[in-house]
Amino acid sequence: MTSVLLSEGKGNTYRLYNGIEIPADWPPSSLRISDEVPFPDLGTAFAVDDPRELTARRLPPAVPYLDHPPEVVLIDVGRQLFIDDFLIEETDLVREYHLARKYEGNPVLQSETDLEKPEGRMAGAAPKSGGLWWSPEEGVFKLWYEAGWCESTAYATSGDGLHWTRPDLGGSNRIVPEYPPDSVTVFYDPWARSSGERFKMLLRRPGSWESGFAMVSGDGLNWSEPVKTGLMNDRSTMFYNPFRKKWIFSIRSLAYGRTRHYFEHDDFLQGTQWRDDEPVFWASADDLDLPDPQVGVPTQLYNLDAVAYESVMLGLFEILRGPNNLDCAAAGRPKITDLTLAYSRDGFHWHRPDRRSFIASTNREGDWDRGYIQSVGGVCAVVGDELWFFYSGAKGGDKDRDPEGGMYANRSMGIAKLRRDGFASMRAGACVGTLLTRPLRFSGAYLFANVDCPAGELRAEVLDESGRVFPGFGVEDSIPVQGDHAKVLLAWRSGRSLSDLAGQNVRFRFHLGNGDLFSFWVSRSECGESGGYLAAGGPGFAGLVDE
Repeated sequence: MTSVLLSEGKGNTYRLYNGIEIPADWPPSSLRISDEVPFPDLGTAFAVDDPRELTARRLPPAVPYLDHPPEVVLIDVGRQLFIDDFLIEETDLVREYHLARKYEGNPVLQSETDLEKPEGRMAGAAPKSGGLWWSPEEGVFKLWYEAGWCESTAYATSGDGLHWTRPDLGGSNRIVPEYPPDSVTVFYDPWARSSGERFKMLLRRPGSWESGFAMVSGDGLNWSEPVKTGLMNDRSTMFYNPFRKKWIFSIRSLAYGRTRHYFEHDDFLQGTQWRDDEPVFWASADDLDLPDPQVGVPTQLYNLDAVAYESVMLGLFEILRGPNNLDCAAAGRPKITDLTLAYSRDGFHWHRPDRRSFIASTNREGDWDRGYIQSVGGVCAVVGDELWFFYSGAKGGDKDRDPEGGMYANRSMGIAKLRRDGFASMRAGACVGTLLTRPLRFSGAYLFANVDCPAGELRAEVLDESGRVFPGFGVEDSIPVQGDHAKVLLAWRSGRSLSDLAGQNVRFRFHLGNGDLFSFWVSRSECGESGGYLAAGGPGFAGLVDE
């Protein structure tokens, strides 16, 4: 699942798990926000105090692996998602992008305790980004969240993700009391070199441009002595890229308004020691991120959290649509931030085809998630045939308790749900359509799909690189699939197994009528395990890999 060195000497390149080749000199250092904006490093960032000053054109960055895909796509790792054209040679199906739906019982966590409702100060019980992970050993979700506002990091557990217990850890459920958080991320690391390092924390205290603290723990409750990090601004976070076995630091910078710089390292604690000139510019909002029409100020990238899901890195861009802090404080309302989806197959370049808000602020006075929507470290959990995106929101108010006018007050946590693999589907109408993949290579034996076609059917055939159908794998031999299935086996009446074609370059041609095809994969098992990653995990899984 890691990268493979292809050539020695000058110009080394590495082949990733999916066939994409990247240079050994990685990450790229040539990304820019705009030709009109200076090219800053982390230490010489160009601050913008008022978003109305963001007048330069900000074009979406190119995604090299989509412009120049590999000749053969490797598909041994994970379900193969139709989020882009990486897998597709030709098709007459139509791609549809899908949004999460908010759980009707929201919020599932809100301020109840003295820690979460400190006297005379703002109430809150919500991750920012915190962390939410399934523990297969204990059979519970574990949550690290912020209690109050920039005061305490707290811990809770839940068997179902809906009802939460705050354990008594010595008078409250508070952890690391010496370090009040402006922002904290907790990541679960089942691949840690020792059991005492299975949890990683990046914490930053309130302030402007300063260092944060990194810690490790065996249980998520008792933490090591903190290691001081390189400089970063508030709301900086981190995550793990298991495809390349790298810790990624998502550093808030001020390159042009709120933006992100990137730093990676094999070792978590050592990786926090970046110098100002080492992180590279990475991501920002651009001209396709539309402002709130009632506000009209240019958008900014407030935060970027990510996690490995199946065969891609799944990112949540938190887009700030305004108003600015002074206007929010004067109105006693939260800032409007929404979560939008992003996908990466090389771990650095983001493809953002759908700029609609995946999880949106309601912008309605009195709603618990009126604004300030935030993602969670771990991003989402796999619960049955659904993905559960835990997120936080703010109601606002409490102006008398908040020197910033109540814009951060009364924060809670809720859930938004999506079909598993349901980010995008290839859709067919009444007339049967087809989708032909690029050349693929696998080592498994069983073809599975995620498909919804209760009024239609799905068939598949297997071809060689030149387009000739392999005997016994034609569409006429394909046993049709009907109904709604998050995981269904595709087979042929000939009884032939895909193991006969393992290691060869092949194409699949899917025939679909009246339905949506979300993903496919070739499993080594008749049970359909994908070998891909499971984001924050979930009930029924023994870890963070579907195996």
